Parts: sequence; C-alpha cells; structure tokens
Amino acid sequence: MENQLTERITDFLLELGKGFAFIGRQYIVEVDKDQYKIDLLFYHTILHSYVVVELKIGEFKPEYVSKLNFYISAIDDDIKQDADNKTIGLLLCASKSNIKVEYAMRGFDNPLGVAAFELEEIMRQAIPINENFK
Repeated sequence: MENQLTERITDFLLELGKGFAFIGRQYIVEVDKDQYKIDLLFYHTILHSYVVVELKIGEFKPEYVSKLNFYISAIDDDIKQDADNKTIGLLLCASKSNIKVEYAMRGFDNPLGVAAFELEEIMRQAIPINENFK
C-alpha cells in the first residue's frame, strides 16, 4: 500500500488537502543509536508542522498509537525547528473501533488522529484495469 501511495503521491497530496509537502518515505529517525522508519513524512506549509503518517493494512491495534507518539516525539526533538508547531501524527488503518481508539489515545497530549481507509478503493486506483479484460 505504501508503494502504491508513493507512486501516486500527487493524487495522495491532493486528497490530504492544501499545504502538504512530501518529505520522504521510510524516513529514518535515530533514537538512542537505534534506527526507526516512519512510513511517510510530510511538512504542512500552512500549519508549519511536520506530519507523520503511519499505514496499517489491518485493523487498528492500541499499540499503534504508542508507536506513532514515539515517532512524533523523535521528529519534535530531532528535526522540528523553534518556528515550527508540534508534529502531527496520522494513523491510517483498514478498520478501527472508535472505543479502542479513544482508550488508546486517552492521556496523550500530542496531536494524533486515526482514520480508516477503503483498501479496495486504494487498490482499484493503484492497479489500472485493462479495458480489454472487463
């Protein structure tokens, strides 16, 4: 899914809205001599914030919020400048339970969001259908 989104980055940025600039895919952050890879990293030119996007093909799991919060903290400490606002985290999952999301996010003060996406729609857009085989 990540490959498909990055191949269609222009369309994806338009879906996100105005002001998003693509920084990188599998963006490496180093924490205590260990390397971690952020699925997608953006900078929002209007909000003046980095935006960390984590992609999960399956159902939402509470531990995903902790990982996203970890990445936000790393970006805030390592690359965010004084003039930038706090880093924003967005977790995209194939499905989610609102109550599980609420419980998992309670107590975090970083700006985090969790959204479900339609995997079938992403796959349909990413894999062109040959008109001869309909």
